[in-house]
Amino acid sequence: MLLLNSPKQGLLKAVTYVTGMTITRLLQGLIFSWVLAGSAASTEGSSGGKNPIVSTLLLVLGILLLIAAYKKWRKEEDPDDPPGKWLTLLDSSTPLKALGIGLGLPLIAAKLWVFTLSALATIAAAQLGQPASTIAYLLFILLAESLLLLPIVFRILMPTRSQSVLAEFSAWLTRNSRPITIAVSLVFGLLFLHSGISGLLSQKIS
Repeated sequence: MLLLNSPKQGLLKAVTYVTGMTITRLLQGLIFSWVLAGSAASTEGSSGGKNPIVSTLLLVLGILLLIAAYKKWRKEEDPDDPPGKWLTLLDSSTPLKALGIGLGLPLIAAKLWVFTLSALATIAAAQLGQPASTIAYLLFILLAESLLLLPIVFRILMPTRSQSVLAEFSAWLTRNSRPITIAVSLVFGLLFLHSGISGLLSQKIS
């Protein structure tokens, strides 16, 4: 939103920013998918429960999200939030700098790391085969970046009308960011925490 509302090259900067994030996530997929696939294969048939790596990552992600909800409720700063100087830099950045920020942001946020690794581990544990696993991970990237991509598509399809609509939506998000973050973090935190704990308990039972 911030980039799209930028008076100079807003659309181009938004596209390069999302491109940077996509490149980083693709590289993460290439690096970690074969490691997690090997781990999933080694535990295949050893137990009837979920893969322990998947369960552990979901547990960690759930804890991180619940901590984020608590910090927002207490109005404390979340260390995974983009630094204020990054937001200022984004507003005045060039498309090349926006690309660099997009490349770096997924590497400094713990929740984004765990979220990506959880997706990779889940895909690896499903034993889908290489083509299907690749498609599944690309769909994960698309879903993870959907809130960034939809405004860009809207801006491309309706360049004039989108400016006022996106400005109003951005203002609404700014006003309501705290309750939205608390609700989303709490719901998904509890969901991932339950899934992780149940998966680890099933390992012990089996």
